[in-house]
Amino acid sequence: MTTSLDTARGAAGIAGEPRKGGVVTWACAPGFPPAVIFPFTPAERMGTRNILEFQALMYRTLYYFGSTGTPDVDYGLSIAEPPRWSADGLTVRVRIKPWKWSNGETMCADHVLLWVNLMKVKGERYGEYVPGYFPDNLTDYGKSADDEVYFTFDKVYSQQWVLKNQLSMITPLPTAWDRTAEGPANARGGLADVEAVYAYLMAEQGDICDEGNEHRTRWADSPIWSVVSGPWRLKSYTLEGVVTFVPNPHYSGPNKPYLDEFRQIPTYSDEEQFEMLRAGRDGAGPVQVGYLPLSFASEPTEDPTVGGPHPLADHYTLVPQTAYCIRYMSLNFNNPTVTGKIFARTYFRQALQSVLDQDSAVRDIYQGYAYRQNGPVPRYPVTGLVSRGQREGAWPLPFDVDRARALLTENGWDTSVTPAVCVNPGTGPGQAGEGIPAGYRLSILLRYVEGRPALTALMKQFKKDAALAGIELRLEEVYGSVLVAEDAPCVPGPDSPCLWEICCWNGGWVYHHPSGEILFRTDAGGNFGHYTDARADELIERSVTTDDPDALYEYQDYIAEQAPVIFTPNFPIRLFEVSKKLGGFEPVNPFGMISPENWYYIED
Repeated sequence: MTTSLDTARGAAGIAGEPRKGGVVTWACAPGFPPAVIFPFTPAERMGTRNILEFQALMYRTLYYFGSTGTPDVDYGLSIAEPPRWSADGLTVRVRIKPWKWSNGETMCADHVLLWVNLMKVKGERYGEYVPGYFPDNLTDYGKSADDEVYFTFDKVYSQQWVLKNQLSMITPLPTAWDRTAEGPANARGGLADVEAVYAYLMAEQGDICDEGNEHRTRWADSPIWSVVSGPWRLKSYTLEGVVTFVPNPHYSGPNKPYLDEFRQIPTYSDEEQFEMLRAGRDGAGPVQVGYLPLSFASEPTEDPTVGGPHPLADHYTLVPQTAYCIRYMSLNFNNPTVTGKIFARTYFRQALQSVLDQDSAVRDIYQGYAYRQNGPVPRYPVTGLVSRGQREGAWPLPFDVDRARALLTENGWDTSVTPAVCVNPGTGPGQAGEGIPAGYRLSILLRYVEGRPALTALMKQFKKDAALAGIELRLEEVYGSVLVAEDAPCVPGPDSPCLWEICCWNGGWVYHHPSGEILFRTDAGGNFGHYTDARADELIERSVTTDDPDALYEYQDYIAEQAPVIFTPNFPIRLFEVSKKLGGFEPVNPFGMISPENWYYIED
């Protein structure tokens, strides 16, 4: 079978014939060295760097998306055949292709069931788990043949949603991983061994929050992590964060790597990245792939999906990767102090969203390489899933300092000073709300990732405009990997004070299907701030049980008005700078994946 990506690889060769071999070095974004190799990633480490730039090169999920540059599934690059549904819409069967693991094992139904059984027992430790959904919404599952699994659901769901948001989570795991410290186990055949297998694999992984985790330097030689299904295997990982991949010679997919080696090197700031690239692709320590920091864009663009003139054009081609994602700042609704009570008040969240001037930031900070994020469904790439009102420019919470000040004043705050002071406590009309005492000053800690000048500029303008409405934002820059580990989903308790307030890691969430259960449903794994709202849960449930777009429209309009997070300007996940000697780079994947197996040096 010829896949669409095979065609893309051939078309890319027009600029010059591919040659085998060579090393490509990618200078990565600052602050997020890979911290998790086990592809059962907890919420506090769910991120592009860990999953899309690291794990996915070695361990492939059941279905592969986005290879043609559109938000669609590519069955040719997928481990599984297209799902087959029963007539009643309750049972789906999935056949597994006989791909090989790097240790010679043949991919089979047991490898899918090992992952599903882990979810059944340890789902709360997986970042995309949503209580009540997969696998909780199954009445039965198992293997119908050595190469086929079946899943029977508790009711009829949207088949598009099941494919893109349920089955897409599954990463088959080899028999070699089904073991404990004592020896082989059988977590693939039942649930009894799951706890012990999970504990063993996490021990082999090492501490996911320790920036000095020395297990990382042993991952490449591990009898666990060296067994891979993807096109790459790990050659080495240094404590400094240099990651080196080499081709997996046993990869069964249709696109085998051209390169001899793919290296990822860390950077510590946008300034360092820019200087590395400006030194040229042939300088000392040459870099073939990097990114153009938004603060270094020399000329504005009118189309963030295409880009414009750039200062590195002599040696590099600018390739924006517009991901199917949203960007936002998380609020900690579980904060046990007065701050958590303030976040629970819809009027405050609406006021805070109203003092973030997205349009000015798009124009003045991001040089047009961004666009306003109106709500929880991505505007780019263009689909029919954005609600009619938002598609036409409607937005319930545009930038409006006066409205923000009025919202606070009408709800018991004296905004003649900054920070505003609570002057009318209580739970009645016109009062500040439960748990907010008289005399309390409206001052919030906002921590954000360091090393990104454009983000710093946005945060400073946000602080300035918020102050005009009476909201004091106390800004603190934090190294990215530390930030997401410390400001993580939490429940207050003796071992977890859970005191973070607002967290901005300069990112958000990449979707397959933007129905929202992962981000905004009560107790969902990706619901970082523990937002809970009965109406939101109801609308989310409706959106996953029908393919009627009106259900998705109603959900997203409600979330946009409720502001459970603060939506920030959206921009390409990467403004790639690609050496002009490198081919096979496009089309870029809208789900944030990278495909270095398609990259090659062009024959002179």
